[in-house]
Amino acid sequence: MVLLADHAMNRLPPGYGSLGLDEATFARHIAYDIGIEGLTRRLAAMLDIPAVLCGFSRLLIDPNRGEDDPTLIMRISDGAIIPGNHPITNSEWEHRLNSFHRPYHQAVDLTIVKTAEKSGKTPLVLSLHSFTPTWKGIPRPWHASVLWDSDHRAVQPLLDMLRADPNLFIGDNEPYDGALKNDTMYRHCMRPGIPHALLEVRQDLIGDDRGMDEWAERLAPIFAKMNADPALHETKIFPSRTGPYPA
Repeated sequence: MVLLADHAMNRLPPGYGSLGLDEATFARHIAYDIGIEGLTRRLAAMLDIPAVLCGFSRLLIDPNRGEDDPTLIMRISDGAIIPGNHPITNSEWEHRLNSFHRPYHQAVDLTIVKTAEKSGKTPLVLSLHSFTPTWKGIPRPWHASVLWDSDHRAVQPLLDMLRADPNLFIGDNEPYDGALKNDTMYRHCMRPGIPHALLEVRQDLIGDDRGMDEWAERLAPIFAKMNADPALHETKIFPSRTGPYPA
């Protein structure tokens, strides 16, 4: 099994300063997925499995977007103007792709390949994200949600085990749809036919050590049970809801 955390950190590399933003901006969700670094590290240690954590802020360039996505480098995010991203030259755009976006995805590829070679099986890939408790003043009631495109293999057992807890309200493709062309799951799992799921946890539930510990304790046995299922280690390509795969 492999864990991914596309938006784990809020750091910027040397030479970029703060992109013209104040320090408080980097504590917001627009800079990273709050709580996900700690949760991912806990789960990787508890399960003794590899994890790939992105080491730069999504404000620099978003690793969970395709290279042709207009939101790859954001000029405005949730009302915050990002001076260091606008205007941006073509050469700087390509530099960020070559220096940050592409190396992250190369690391994901390499980790999946090495895990397959070591285990002799198709890996199960689980991606971890977090979402805000409210959006534009509207509360989000879900404690967590599973996002997916059309490959349901890992999705249904994950939903079933999470929903077995009567104290949890678990969403299915909420508050986002999991079908996004050329995002991380599309690129590394949908196209090659690798079993996968993306789990979003509400940020106020994992915003401190206690919350991260609680959710790691909750998720570790669920992930371990999924990993023990032979059906989640088979290669099978499903059509994407975003349209045909490129040749």
